[in-house]
Amino acid sequence: MARFVLVPGGWHGAWAFDDVSKVLSSEGHEVQALTLSGLGDEPANGVNLERHIDEVVQAIRGHDTQAILVGHSYGGMVITGAADKEPSRVEAIVYADAYVPDNGASVWSLTTQNYRERFIAGVAADGLSCAPSVHLDRRCRPHPIATFLQAIKLTGAWRNVRSKAFVAAFGWEGSPFIELYERLRLDAEWATHRLDCAHDIPRLAPEPFARILLEYV
Repeated sequence: MARFVLVPGGWHGAWAFDDVSKVLSSEGHEVQALTLSGLGDEPANGVNLERHIDEVVQAIRGHDTQAILVGHSYGGMVITGAADKEPSRVEAIVYADAYVPDNGASVWSLTTQNYRERFIAGVAADGLSCAPSVHLDRRCRPHPIATFLQAIKLTGAWRNVRSKAFVAAFGWEGSPFIELYERLRLDAEWATHRLDCAHDIPRLAPEPFARILLEYV
């Protein structure tokens, strides 16, 4: 039995992985999908990237078995930071159309100008949280803007995780992740996969995505 820790992308909570979790659980695996601070009912004051990373670190420290970390979109920042702090507790790290940062990077520095403009417009109301775009699921919540702006601090220890994989979504325009996929495809330390769906892989392609995840058990 493997243990999966699933980290959603911006504006999303644990519910984004409901269908993926069902497939993984049906195969006998333990699944922990997270709703990070500021994305639930509590206020977003003081929530930054480091806090989200620490929440995932606590999740993987809470068990004796190694975890398979899975991050969608913004969640790639969080799982990288957590794996950097606890590489020996991580069996595999899987990025689903997600940011893969180097030390000092942020979502702001890694994303496209279109997304930066979306962040600026979304945070106009209170300067603290970025409102979700109207096309997103109605369950989406305002996202703490500091998590998109804070630069990540990495030692590089996360690269010692045995299995690293990137899953790219090729069914949408303006993706900041296709170039990253093409680069990682040539890196012997990485496995790469592609799905013909839009960005929200866990919800749009849960079955094929879950089958990819099961390759790392």
